[in-house]
Amino acid sequence: MTYMIDAWLERPHPYLRILHRDTGEVCALLEEEALAELSEQGDLDLSSLSSTEPLVLKELVRNLFLFCYARALRPHGDLH
Repeated sequence: MTYMIDAWLERPHPYLRILHRDTGEVCALLEEEALAELSEQGDLDLSSLSSTEPLVLKELVRNLFLFCYARALRPHGDLH
């Protein structure tokens, strides 16, 4: 399975989506709050987003998926 990263970070309400390359289906969505959390943790490396290295991008997508899953498993009242 291959993915594309669609990131709009330079806007009032930034977001990042991971899309299935073949279907365009949104597999993960990180909005402003999640992106801020990733940034605060030091886990959002903007230079990785512009990389053309397949291994760098693969690791980035993997980490973003893991972050999304971990966030989804938290109790609703626990933001961090």
